[in-house]
Amino acid sequence: MAVGEASHGDVQSPAGDVPAPGLAPDSRPGHPARPARPVRPPWRDFLRVHRLFGSSVLEGLTFIHRHYGPFVRTRLPLQLYFVAAPACIEEILVKKADSFRKDRTSRLLSRIVGNGLLVNEGDSWRRQRRLLQPAFHNRQLQSYAAVMVGAIERASATWQAGQVRNVHEDMMGVTMNIVAETLFGADVSADAGHLGRIISDLMEEFGRIMGLTARFQPPAWVPTPANRRLRASARKVDKVILNIIEARRRTQDGPEQDDLLSLLIRARDEDGGSMTDAQVRDEAVTLFLAGHETTALVLTYALYLLATHPECQARLTDELGRVLGGRAPGLGDLESLKYTDAVVLESMRLYPPAWGMAREALTEVEIGGYQFAKGAEFVMSPWVVHRDPTNFADPEAFKPERWDGDFAQRLPRFAYFPFGGGPRVCIGNRFAMMEAKLVLAVAIQRFHFEVAPETEVTLFPSVTLRPRHGIQLRLAARKSTQSR
Repeated sequence: MAVGEASHGDVQSPAGDVPAPGLAPDSRPGHPARPARPVRPPWRDFLRVHRLFGSSVLEGLTFIHRHYGPFVRTRLPLQLYFVAAPACIEEILVKKADSFRKDRTSRLLSRIVGNGLLVNEGDSWRRQRRLLQPAFHNRQLQSYAAVMVGAIERASATWQAGQVRNVHEDMMGVTMNIVAETLFGADVSADAGHLGRIISDLMEEFGRIMGLTARFQPPAWVPTPANRRLRASARKVDKVILNIIEARRRTQDGPEQDDLLSLLIRARDEDGGSMTDAQVRDEAVTLFLAGHETTALVLTYALYLLATHPECQARLTDELGRVLGGRAPGLGDLESLKYTDAVVLESMRLYPPAWGMAREALTEVEIGGYQFAKGAEFVMSPWVVHRDPTNFADPEAFKPERWDGDFAQRLPRFAYFPFGGGPRVCIGNRFAMMEAKLVLAVAIQRFHFEVAPETEVTLFPSVTLRPRHGIQLRLAARKSTQSR
């Protein structure tokens, strides 16, 4: 994304003169007229903003919000708006959700995930959502807990005290096996490294075409280098996923399986309709790619933040010892692991895996008291909103204790939205939270994580918020686990 040109003679008020989003323009006598559209950066800041977006989209989005307010339009000759006001985000994602669709960048994902739930729209999306929902009911979630604990126990059994490990790579492997076993009833540990490289290549490619570049991407059939690379990656993903689907179909005549893929194959809507093979493939690929990538990132950043805040790691260790007494965690323990929950919530606040989302208006619509034409696009960034001092004291600091008591309930709705919101809220949000807490609990029970000379974080905002070079942390054995 970048901020570009507009017509000459366009005069803007400073950000302080902009009305609070969500309020209609003030036309009362004696009061200054409010602008008909949101403020946009003045010309004097054009080059600065342009450079920021060119070097770091996260810095660019933060700069725009901090300097010009929570509802800002671009200087490019485009209907593009940056929204950081929770009330306006709620309008877009919840109250007027039917007036919007996914943006162009999100729709490019269909070249990989097909017409899965992530990019599907309208009645087709609603039908697929209904078919998938039973896979995430409480009974199903309960059956996944042992798989999650088993995956991190097997992985951590190969770790050794004194090692410096790339925890992002480790967490990707753990969550990949969790999704593979819960989704497909299969063990992909032998292919984990290969699959990880495929997914990294995909994220790298999408990182090149994020934001405004997505507006100018040619159709998928045009043999550009980018299209060829995406097709090659998609074929590699298909080879893995379709082989597993075929193997699962061959076992359908045997005992009924309880994995997600079997549920997809057996799913029926209210009219008795089932998914086509293409739909099963699309949903399986969507759940596989999205289901492990985001949770792996939550765990990666949580371990990094705990390593850089040893006092928080010590408090988490104390809670795990008090509640679990050295045994493996189970689903029934999560209610008692309050600080564990707070660590996960705070990690997602500072490093939201889904760092940005956007919607395109399908019709004329009013947001924040402003009128917008069909085709207007609205960019909303949890990265920006989660670090807004309006709602979070000392917003750049890692403070899990801020989530004590009823803090979450007192926050304005959409001041914190790591899983999106509204009808399109992430269908696997409860799965992901359960997974993150169980995996984190086992990892911290077994090892103390420390910073090393190699430890650094360089963020790569692609479809998700990845650490470009991974995150290296040193392992130290805990006294209670040295004999393991």
